[in-house]
Amino acid sequence: MKKLLLASAALALVAGGASAQDIKIGILFGFTGPLESITPAMDKSAEMAIKEVNDSKALLGGATVEGVKADSTCTDAAAATAAAQKLVTSEKVAAIVGGDCSGVTGAVLQSVARPNGIVMVSPSATSPALSTAADDDLFYRTAPSDAHQGDIMADVLMKRGVKKVALTYTNNDYGKGLADSFKAAFEKAGGTVTIEAAHEDGKADYSAEVAALAAAGGDVLVVAGYVDQGGKGIIQGALDAGAFKTFYLPDGMYGDSLLKAIGKPLDGSFGDVPGIDSEGHKKFLDMAKAAGFDGTSSYTGESYDAAALIMLAMQAAKSDKGADFKSKIESVANGPGEKILPGELAKGLKLIAEGKPIDYEGATGVHLLGRDAAGSYRVYTIKDGQHVTDYYQ
Repeated sequence: MKKLLLASAALALVAGGASAQDIKIGILFGFTGPLESITPAMDKSAEMAIKEVNDSKALLGGATVEGVKADSTCTDAAAATAAAQKLVTSEKVAAIVGGDCSGVTGAVLQSVARPNGIVMVSPSATSPALSTAADDDLFYRTAPSDAHQGDIMADVLMKRGVKKVALTYTNNDYGKGLADSFKAAFEKAGGTVTIEAAHEDGKADYSAEVAALAAAGGDVLVVAGYVDQGGKGIIQGALDAGAFKTFYLPDGMYGDSLLKAIGKPLDGSFGDVPGIDSEGHKKFLDMAKAAGFDGTSSYTGESYDAAALIMLAMQAAKSDKGADFKSKIESVANGPGEKILPGELAKGLKLIAEGKPIDYEGATGVHLLGRDAAGSYRVYTIKDGQHVTDYYQ
């Protein structure tokens, strides 16, 4: 009789889609490629949320979660799709934190996530095109769309009295989407974009691109590129040629590696990156410091929040099956219910298990507008080789 009862209990768990065994969540980031310098901190942030849940022993009756890493490369859609397919077919992941860059994220969504019913929560894929892509309610993101960032960029420049800029962007979904969004917002505000020119990543020489930008002119060069690739090359080429002295650096260009590579000539340049001044963000920074990594690096809070949302949604659905918990992500993110901050995932899981609603604020003040995060931005200036915060918007 005892064996029969144990067997019945095991079957009941399997039938509900929840198990006290291991649940795998893929972490699909560009561990190589044009953002590889910021990826380690993003990965550590997602893993920090996973460890917090595992330590709580409160997920789905005691299930443990394993983060399984895969390389999106950031820019190679075929490689990212193959990596994601392996996560699903070989590793049997229940969900994916990622992708990171917009083009590969869209490819994985269509080729892997939708056919297999896998939920994706991206911390950093910001292309406006992802807001309307077919997704079967499987895709969410904790970073705001570049449709919003374009407005922020235009506003920051106008507040500084900059009315004429040259614009270069990395030739992919992210770069083109952000460039178009910014240009529309800046011109609507009364500014002039003298040239909107794409650049390719991975080149050794950007003198031709810099010459075209210099010929068009502008008080500031806006660089919608990648911190470890073409964006850096464009800036170095522009400085070497004396073409521009001041650069606007949006999210893809935020990183300490750029400061180390170029140094003092970047002083006075400015830009924006998703960020918020909140109790949750301060708690996250303290947790990151204790865990041994820099929580101010790009998309770290968003990565923690992406992993946390997936696990909280599983708890709300009483299941680790995407078909069951995909509909719970927005409800745990937006409430109404008790606010949950970083370090409080155990509390959130317990409240959900008791049938009580939560409002996950997390590290970034999470609020979803459908699949997109509403988001806010930290505006900064580079001073003495450091990113110095000016204000939040």
